[in-house]
Amino acid sequence: MLVQKAYKTTGCMRVVILFLLCSLMSLLASDVHAVDIEKVRIWPAPDHTRLVFDLDKPIRHNIFTLDKPDRLVIDLDNVVDKASVRKLSVKDTPIRRIRTGIKRGSDMRIVFDLNHKVQPRSFLLKPNKQYGHRLVVDLIYKDKKTSDKSSAPATQPVETPPVSASSRSEPSTASASNQDQRPGGIKSNPKGKRSIIIAVDAGHGGEDPGAIGPGGVREKTVVLAIAKKIQALLNKEQGFKPVMIRTGDYYVGLRARSERARKYRADLLISIHADAFKDSRPRGSSVFALSQRGATSETARWLANSENSADLIGGVSGALTLDDKDKVLAGVLLDLSMQATLSDSLKVGQKVLRAMGKINKLHKRDVEQAGFMVLKSPDIPSILIETGFISNPREAKNLQSQAYQSKMARQITQGIKEYFRNNPPAGTLLAWEKEQNGQKSYVVARGDTLSEIAQRNKISVNSLRKANNLRSDKVFVGQRLRIPRS
Repeated sequence: MLVQKAYKTTGCMRVVILFLLCSLMSLLASDVHAVDIEKVRIWPAPDHTRLVFDLDKPIRHNIFTLDKPDRLVIDLDNVVDKASVRKLSVKDTPIRRIRTGIKRGSDMRIVFDLNHKVQPRSFLLKPNKQYGHRLVVDLIYKDKKTSDKSSAPATQPVETPPVSASSRSEPSTASASNQDQRPGGIKSNPKGKRSIIIAVDAGHGGEDPGAIGPGGVREKTVVLAIAKKIQALLNKEQGFKPVMIRTGDYYVGLRARSERARKYRADLLISIHADAFKDSRPRGSSVFALSQRGATSETARWLANSENSADLIGGVSGALTLDDKDKVLAGVLLDLSMQATLSDSLKVGQKVLRAMGKINKLHKRDVEQAGFMVLKSPDIPSILIETGFISNPREAKNLQSQAYQSKMARQITQGIKEYFRNNPPAGTLLAWEKEQNGQKSYVVARGDTLSEIAQRNKISVNSLRKANNLRSDKVFVGQRLRIPRS
């Protein structure tokens, strides 16, 4: 009887021990496969807020919204919150408060109490040169009205404390400026003539730092400083109106940059960069226009691939369409528009390049051509300006200097002004002033030839060719020609 009881007791103990061992193994297995949240960053922008979760491996997640009151819920499977999401600063965002809880086991639920409704969007990004695995959540402002004239929050991206000393440092504060505001004291244009609109695009931004130079200097920080200086200089010029594609440290998709320029009805888009090469020897400034046949040099091709991959970092896509047109007609329109736009891009690019050459060595003496995504607007002349190679120690030091940034901004502005004084768009103040001085321009229409245009204006073909720096008598539909005095 005692033996039977002892046997039963031993059997129960074995069951209990086996259960404990299984539970422990399950817990250990869960810990091994758990995803670590190593860091969380938040990037406020005028029309959205971006949350970025740095992870050690991909994660399964679910995201949805609730109302009355407005909330955003993110469910994360099997995670370890090393970053402490609740400590994230939510200043200048639609988020009022962050709450976290455990659903079951190690599954986590994050609840964002909101000040207003948002349209959420989420996606996973694979590791690249700057970051590891990431979960990106965009809070797109759904009901909150944001005007083009509103400025971005004057704050730097805020993150939770890094998990180790080897974690990447965050960019410095980038204060925002008003995109369209003109300074006091500037009179409105006479005769109701419009200003020439220059879209100033500071490359990269937010989650995409661009190239990183010696000492950790980031391209996105340098180019935003130069872009703001160009904006300030153009604001002082009668007949010019600058608009900023981004005003703070947040990401804008590559196609969205040209779309924003189109929304502003820009006459020119300039994209400011300070790129890097695979070694530190290359130096000098460059200007690029779009090439339909590919890059003109191996360096141009390498740089184009580097810039176009920015959307893999920023995680934004888009496309320009002509859905309301017949396919053949759309192709013809795009081709004609591209030819005229590219011609103008090359001309303004050459003016800017020569102006920059007065303060810095030129990497190439002529405007290069490559397939940069940001330049692919068929109706807006667009140039990409490499202010220098941030991978070169000497140029990286210059590009961080406010005095040098001001010099570079002045030269770029000077090149833009020189081009538009000679080639003012119709209906602008500069075109009106030019006509008052006895000069006029003509936009080439279908069926026009150079000789017919010269005959109508009672001038010689040679003088018309010379006034427009033409090497042949070939002209394109939409091309603007300067008509010299007869």
